[in-house]
Amino acid sequence: MADVEIIKLRKNYGTVQVLHGVDLKINDGEFVSLVGGSGCGKSTLLRIIAGLESLTDGSIKLGGRVMDDVAPKDRDVAMVFQNYALYPHMTVAENMGFSLHLRKLPKAEVRKAVEAAGALLGLTPYLDRLPRALSGGQRQRVAMGRAIVRKPSVFLFDEPLSNLDTKLRVQMRVEIRALQKRLGTTSIYVTHDQMEAMTMSDRIVVMNSGRVEQVGAPLDVYDNPRNLFVATFIGSPAMNLIEGTLQQRGDRSFAQISGIDIDLGRQVKAAADRRIVVGVRPEHLSVAEPGGPAVMLPVTIDLVEPTGAETHIYAKHNGASIVAATAGRSGLQAGVGAHLYLTPDVLHVFDAETGDRL
Repeated sequence: MADVEIIKLRKNYGTVQVLHGVDLKINDGEFVSLVGGSGCGKSTLLRIIAGLESLTDGSIKLGGRVMDDVAPKDRDVAMVFQNYALYPHMTVAENMGFSLHLRKLPKAEVRKAVEAAGALLGLTPYLDRLPRALSGGQRQRVAMGRAIVRKPSVFLFDEPLSNLDTKLRVQMRVEIRALQKRLGTTSIYVTHDQMEAMTMSDRIVVMNSGRVEQVGAPLDVYDNPRNLFVATFIGSPAMNLIEGTLQQRGDRSFAQISGIDIDLGRQVKAAADRRIVVGVRPEHLSVAEPGGPAVMLPVTIDLVEPTGAETHIYAKHNGASIVAATAGRSGLQAGVGAHLYLTPDVLHVFDAETGDRL
């Protein structure tokens, strides 16, 4: 096992810069997810760690050892790909043991390692089958088994579940996380699915346009987003954003939106009359008035979307789109006026110009 240190890493393709001085430290045994939209640089960063892409500037250390010019086969990392990358003419056992055969290990030792990984992954009955005889989930387990038999210091996962259906993805993310905890191997997991990142990781790294926007424990990033990008990317449905202005009165700060004054209950360190964006999570909006202090937002209902355990209510407030996630069922109907309630202590306040949290 090993820690991973990324130091001021830059990557250019010709004149196009795709990674802008990334700094990141991943601890020994930690499960860290790189999450962001398409083209943000997360897969490029993973491939550079693996040695499949060269870096333009900066450095990478694995276990304290500089890896900048080390060949991929000598980096002691194992990568699990999105498309499984299995040899179709080889059996499951042959696929899993292929890298060990390349090292010219004795056949008995290879078989022992393959059988151990097969038992760990529930693949024992399938070791003599070809990949075409397996389901998508089983093929992904084979790809993981091929990585496990190498006993690497670092696992690298490049969107390994994106080809699976929703039910199987949920099952596999539970299995991957349980397996990583059992093995204790440092793992870096790339995904565009923020739900995967939130549920599987010790920490998540939110990336945008080749830069790291925020690093932290999943719930800390969710509860305390550093800027508007993180606030809207993490969370489903996404955080509601309403434009307004900041007012200062004595030792109190107020957010003024649509003629409504909201006492923020704290002093926000910013000049009065600054343009702000107020953010509120959908689950912090309610149809019924809460018992404590609350702000009432008049809205027009656009759509009521029952999902089973909760109901998503899409509405408009002075032209701004609002979504509320309420428990259970709702009797509201599209096209009618209603009120949504929020409590001031759950609000997030961002600078409208910089996007930074205030």
